[in-house]
Amino acid sequence: MIKTLDAADYQRWDDYVSTKPEATFFHQAGWKEVIEKSFGHKTYYLYAEQAGKVIGIFPLVHINSLLFGNTLVSNAFCVYGGIVADDEKIYSELDTYACQLAKELGVDCMEVRNRERKSPDRPFKDLYVTFRKELDPDVEKNLLAIPRKQRAMVRKGIDAGLVSVIDDNVDRLHLAYSESVRNLGTPVFSKKYFQTLKDLFAEQCEILTVERDGQIIASVMNFYFRDEVLPYYGGGTSLARDVKGNDFMYWEVMRRATEKGVKIFDYGRSKIGTGSYSFKKNWGFNPEPLFYEFHLVKSDSLPDINPLNPKYQLFIAAWKRLPLFASQLLGPILSKDLG
Repeated sequence: MIKTLDAADYQRWDDYVSTKPEATFFHQAGWKEVIEKSFGHKTYYLYAEQAGKVIGIFPLVHINSLLFGNTLVSNAFCVYGGIVADDEKIYSELDTYACQLAKELGVDCMEVRNRERKSPDRPFKDLYVTFRKELDPDVEKNLLAIPRKQRAMVRKGIDAGLVSVIDDNVDRLHLAYSESVRNLGTPVFSKKYFQTLKDLFAEQCEILTVERDGQIIASVMNFYFRDEVLPYYGGGTSLARDVKGNDFMYWEVMRRATEKGVKIFDYGRSKIGTGSYSFKKNWGFNPEPLFYEFHLVKSDSLPDINPLNPKYQLFIAAWKRLPLFASQLLGPILSKDLG
């Protein structure tokens, strides 16, 4: 039997996630509440049950936007998603149910963000990769594993007198992140979203801020899941470039994670050919393809909502020129539908 998750069964859902190696941080039930509270989107967290036991899950979010289309996404605002199931039969049942739901909702398409190819008959975007690397238990060996030129950037940050601290609120993170995102021409998320992530994921969510003489240089929100660390939302202020603040920041995430016994550093998703892609490769990480597969419903082509699309270039150029306060005010109106 397939059911839709409610609050009473969050723990059962997360208990199932904890037993499945292929499940990710983004499969946790907390994302349902984060998305509903932060953006107001309708969620359909489907799970299969047998004899009172959860045997499969499929988190889905319905984003219906006049600007960006009508889509059912697994998982929205996350880099990974998709079905996790005990066997192929349960997987197929969840997939069939979701396809019927997509039809009933009248969406343009259903997007499933898999790390592996699951449905070869469905189109997918050859656009994104992820960067993951195993950490050595020895901090110094991790530093020496960084290619020489990139390691020099880290050492410049150290020599500049940068230090990292753990913040207990999102204020400085949001300031650094929103400045970076504005400079890229992308609408920023609301501070409320970051606070909700911090509140709901609690010990799994940590904010590392880089400063010098008490002045903020850069900041990043990291997620901890099993034996992995995922630096997810980060950015630097105007001071970061000269003192290699971002380079130092990610090294500090790696260093602190190693000291905690974390084994995997997940650098996250990047678009092929972008600055972010090159930056992560410079750290010695190898790109792994992501398979964002689509079930087309009302649309006959894949959506193309990304900054590389030429039709967004004028908007991006204009957004870069906005005063920071204006981008912080207007950004959340747009970004809530850019899941």
